Amino acid sequence: MKFPYSKDQLGLKMNIQIIVGSIREGRVAIKVAKWLKKEIQNLEFSTINVEILDLKEWDLPFFAGKYSPASGIYDQPKQQEWADKIASGDAFIFISPEYNQGYSPVLKNALDYIYKEWHGKPSSFISYGGSNGTSSIAQIRLICAGLSMIDSNAVIQLRDIFSRTHGESFEGNEFDNKAVKSVVNKLIQYSNV
Repeated sequence: MKFPYSKDQLGLKMNIQIIVGSIREGRVAIKVAKWLKKEIQNLEFSTINVEILDLKEWDLPFFAGKYSPASGIYDQPKQQEWADKIASGDAFIFISPEYNQGYSPVLKNALDYIYKEWHGKPSSFISYGGSNGTSSIAQIRLICAGLSMIDSNAVIQLRDIFSRTHGESFEGNEFDNKAVKSVVNKLIQYSNV
């Protein structure tokens, strides 16, 4: 899929942040994130920087700040650090398992931690689970809309995930790999970079 121009042609740098929305032991999400980063780096977009933000490493405490993040007052120790990191992103790919027909609580917490840094930036979604992540993605989209993010309408639902993740890695099939290029093209299309 090609658009009338690419960021490469314009010489602009775009920072795509992959947010890993699972912190469980033995989680699949980090394997999917590493596969996704590799696939994006293999595309022809040399001016795209891809960064994995692992919520397990960020270890954001459950949000309990005095002020609503919408106020712009960040009084939690990691809140400003998280805000600065998200502000440096131009587009986001959220990876979340499906938990009880919803997305992970750690991802909800990370989204709720800040406010204005999400505004006007395109998002896409990868999920997996009992219904291949359908319910998870539907819920994340509602929250991202509430944060004034742009829904790029780019989704990857990973089927049969547990039979495809043995050992330390995940490898997408031909449909997954093709979908990655579509996700990146849509993020570029809706990006303000």
